[in-house]
Amino acid sequence: MGAATELDRVIDTGRYPLAAPASARWDEVVSATRAELARTGCCVLPDFVRPEWQETLRAECASVERDAHFDVETVNAYNIDVNTPLPDGHPGRLTVERGNAFVARDRLPPHHIVPRLYSEPLFRHFVASCFGLPEVHELADPLSGLVLNVVRPGMEHPWHFDTNEFTVSLLTQEAEGGGVFEYCPNIRSAAAENFDDVRRVLTGEGAHLVRGLTLRPGDLQLFKGRYSLHRVSAVRGATARHTAIFAYSERPGVVGSAARTRQLFGRVLPEHLAADRAVRVDALLD
Repeated sequence: MGAATELDRVIDTGRYPLAAPASARWDEVVSATRAELARTGCCVLPDFVRPEWQETLRAECASVERDAHFDVETVNAYNIDVNTPLPDGHPGRLTVERGNAFVARDRLPPHHIVPRLYSEPLFRHFVASCFGLPEVHELADPLSGLVLNVVRPGMEHPWHFDTNEFTVSLLTQEAEGGGVFEYCPNIRSAAAENFDDVRRVLTGEGAHLVRGLTLRPGDLQLFKGRYSLHRVSAVRGATARHTAIFAYSERPGVVGSAARTRQLFGRVLPEHLAADRAVRVDALLD
């Protein structure tokens, strides 16, 4: 977005002072966000995009829904091969159909709000500070660095863990019904998979471990999805649920694997074929 004045137009910088990192309000927002992330692994900043810009945000993202790569596949919560040999009772043996879709970064017009925000240094600094990191980098991946997630009516994004430690997302269009973000705060850790509780949630016996979160267009969500099992429930009605997902990394130059990229977008680019497998920060199943 460039200048602070441009940020002021679209982002509620009175509430979220991206351009004033030395201010008392900045310290207040960042401290509260860090505390909530430490407690539950999730924090929502409501009306991050000003209400008067939320229809523009929705319309811009809706205009590229047609470019989403849509596929129905059988998956498990760990997004590993469903034929992976696992012991009886292992939650990775429980499979479901996933029918969501993604619009890749190279299909998002660079003048739209979401791509401009993704590349804005002030926004990246704010995100890094909220997660307690010195800095974050845009992914070098030309497809998955920034995506629009589309969950069409009748579809859902089933229970899963993220492969990265943190996620930044912005709801741009809500469904008429359903499409609720549900998560299990810190159900596992870098040291413990906690397969028993994961299996309870997947089989419907762990409702006490699940939280539901109401998100509205313009809300920015910061989430530690590596350790919190989560899903988007089935969308009802005639309107798809749209979410922009901003992918950042603690290190520069990150590119997704060819296999995962083809799964998400139906295509790969030379950058993916040349990339090594992503380096994980732990030894979890995935």
